Amino acid sequence: SLHHSRDSKMTEQTEKAFQKQLGISNRHAGIISKKTPGKNGARWYKNVGLGFKTPKEAIEGNFIDKKCPFTGNVSIRGRILSGTVHSTKMKNTITIRRQYLHFITKYQRYEKRHKNMSVHCSPAFRCREGDTVVVGQCRPLCKTVRFNVLKVIPAGGKTSGAFGKF
Repeated sequence: SLHHSRDSKMTEQTEKAFQKQLGISNRHAGIISKKTPGKNGARWYKNVGLGFKTPKEAIEGNFIDKKCPFTGNVSIRGRILSGTVHSTKMKNTITIRRQYLHFITKYQRYEKRHKNMSVHCSPAFRCREGDTVVVGQCRPLCKTVRFNVLKVIPAGGKTSGAFGKF
C-alpha cells in the first residue's frame, strides 16, 4: 500500500487501469517528485504551436489525459475554428454550437443556421456553458470527435456581483 500512495501523489488515479504519461518511466518516482513540475521528466508537456500558449494547469497539474494536445499524443493540424460552449455533460468532451448565415438566392436574403460539434476538452481547461472556445483539428479521437479545445474565452458576466460562480 505504501507503493500505491506514493504514485497517487504524482497523478490522479480514477480509472481501473494505471494512468501514466507515454514515454515517462515511473521507476524513479521518489526522486522525480522532489523536483519542480515539468523539469527532468517529472511531467511531459509540449507547445502545440500556431501561437497558442500552453496552459499553466497543463504544466503544473497532475491530470493524465492521452488526448490532451498539450500533455498527450495528439497533434493539431488542419482547421482552427471557434464556437460557443453548448453542453458540458460528457466526461472530457463538450458540445459547441457554431452559427452561420446561409444565403437564399431567390429572396436575396440570409437565414440563420447552426451546427453542433463534439470537441475534446482537456482537464487543463475549465469550460462552462456560454464560453467561447477556439478549437483545432486533430486525428479522430472517437466516433464523433475530431477537434480539441486550444483556448477558452470566458463569457461576460451574465450574473451580477462577485457571486457570479455560485
